[in-house]
Amino acid sequence: MRSRENISSWFLRDKARYLFHKYSLPRWLVFIFDASTLFLTFFFAYLLRHNFEPSEIDINRVAIQSLLVVGVYCCFELLFRSFAGLIRHTTIKDIFLVFVTTSSSLMILIIISSLSKYYGWYGAVRLPLSILLIHYVSINALLFFMRILIKMFYEIVSANPAAKKNVIIFGAGAMGVIVKRVISSDTSNKYNIVAFLDNDKKLRRKKLNGVPVLSPKEVKKEFLNKHNIDTMIFAIKDILPSEKSDIFSYGVDMGLEVLEVPTVNNWLNGQLQLNQLRKIRLQDLLGRDPIQLNMRRIERELKSQTIMVTGAAGSIGSEIVRQLTRFSLGKLLLIDNAETPVFHLDAELRDSFSFSPVRIILADVTDQIKMERIFKEHKPDIIFHAAAYKHVPLMEENPHEAIRVNVGGTLILTSLAQKYNCSKFVMISSDKAVNPTNIMGSSKRMCEMILQAKSAIPENETQFVITRFGNVLGSNGSVIPLFRKQIEEGGPVTVTHPEITRFFMTVPEACQLVLEAGFMGQGGEIFVFDMGSPLKIVDLARRMIIMSGYVPDEDIKIEFIGLRLGEKLYEELITDTEKFLPTYNPKVQVAVVAPIDHTKVIAQVHEMMYYYQNMTEVEIAHRIRDIVPEYKPTNNRYSDESQRSESVEFEEFPD
Repeated sequence: MRSRENISSWFLRDKARYLFHKYSLPRWLVFIFDASTLFLTFFFAYLLRHNFEPSEIDINRVAIQSLLVVGVYCCFELLFRSFAGLIRHTTIKDIFLVFVTTSSSLMILIIISSLSKYYGWYGAVRLPLSILLIHYVSINALLFFMRILIKMFYEIVSANPAAKKNVIIFGAGAMGVIVKRVISSDTSNKYNIVAFLDNDKKLRRKKLNGVPVLSPKEVKKEFLNKHNIDTMIFAIKDILPSEKSDIFSYGVDMGLEVLEVPTVNNWLNGQLQLNQLRKIRLQDLLGRDPIQLNMRRIERELKSQTIMVTGAAGSIGSEIVRQLTRFSLGKLLLIDNAETPVFHLDAELRDSFSFSPVRIILADVTDQIKMERIFKEHKPDIIFHAAAYKHVPLMEENPHEAIRVNVGGTLILTSLAQKYNCSKFVMISSDKAVNPTNIMGSSKRMCEMILQAKSAIPENETQFVITRFGNVLGSNGSVIPLFRKQIEEGGPVTVTHPEITRFFMTVPEACQLVLEAGFMGQGGEIFVFDMGSPLKIVDLARRMIIMSGYVPDEDIKIEFIGLRLGEKLYEELITDTEKFLPTYNPKVQVAVVAPIDHTKVIAQVHEMMYYYQNMTEVEIAHRIRDIVPEYKPTNNRYSDESQRSESVEFEEFPD
């Protein structure tokens, strides 16, 4: 409970803060104050010059001279408007204007005094130089002091120390100094700068504008706790993405809220505002270098073409659509069977990308009659096939759907692409297709094999291209939305295993590389994207908790629930028997895979599609193993050899 003195102090402070905010000093009042100060300091200058002996001063003469001095000073004050700034927000610029005003006035008065001697003017016009200099020094000191005093008083009554955050600024260069100045000059800010952090050895153990510069290695959690620091502001202008990511990771791992200064061209009217500081996002921790696309080639390939995107309302499909709208397309066909996401995509395209001829079609890629009608009517030149089921546990429980949608949809679309002479077919695959341990991954590997087999057919004229990459941050199938929801609900955040890792990239990154790889391929290639280093999911969870302003295992618990059906600890981008070949883009490589018997693969897939509806889930899993030998299910239900028949008996497969 507050004491009576504390309550009184708090009340006075709050009242003063209210008055300062509501009633700023009028400019005319500042002008009158300055004029009065000029008048009084002129008398003070005479007193000081005569050792404070009033009897030696001609009061009438001094009074007339003071009017001349005040008149000259006021003219220059009106000219330079040194009274016009808000005193509570006084800056160096305001002080400089006062200095220019007083210096100009002094020069004019000296000229007037000199001319009075030359022309024989006497009396009030003849001003002693010593008096003018004493007055000049006095008025500058007093005007400067009063402005700074009012500013300091305003800062004291405006400050609310309990609400301020202690922060460190990472970067003691020009950008860091700007951030420091902006924070210091904004009395309503919520930050108190404790230290600069910088890796430059020349700056260590020094002070910058009164703030110590420390090495990041010196700042441990004990230091942060001692000074109650909970925020780090990143303020470095030119830095490599990987180095920037390391600094962000340092801040997050230290349990700090990390804010980033926007690029200079995004400052409001060329001035940095504190409300422009933004919290870093999870993708900022990936440290990816900017992707350089062969825009000329992509533009040439896409110009005036009819492009079809399946799964267009999904996270990957919709981003591919956004990327495509940058080009001069002939027509853009968007295929999806999810009504609400399609509605939202349509609204977005109408608002942001209305220049492109877009046709949105509600359709299921497994509906052969509907898809054939679409192909026949629109005759697409290029297809981006992103429609697929992606959730591993769901497909483990529903293998029939994995076969129907992933395999069946791909089989229908590739056949129609060949029939209607599509020039290119680009399929979105997954790292889960490599040494698959689950139904979803093995179904995607079957899709890859379908494209490889179709490419090997001698009479084929369609270029079938496969793009393979890992998890995408924020996509519908990612853990990120799940973790975010769990954090918003107060936890716990559930992780399957403490050692589980995954490759990650952002949605725009993945889709840009899909476009790049799609037009590198000549047919039959599997393009694998540079995903960087794999991340531990538990580290991802901890960072998301910290970035949300909580402490892992204290505010938000992390629970390990065990691997889900079909899930494996580590994902791979190629098998042990495959290898990479480089391309002209360092972020895209070609996986050299073992050749397949394309006739056998097509026959096996067609046979499975003909009979799968009458098969049990176990029979489907066993039949997949016949087609995809590298499929090693971790789900005991599908791996138990005692349940595997010698062979799944089918009737004679019709031609």
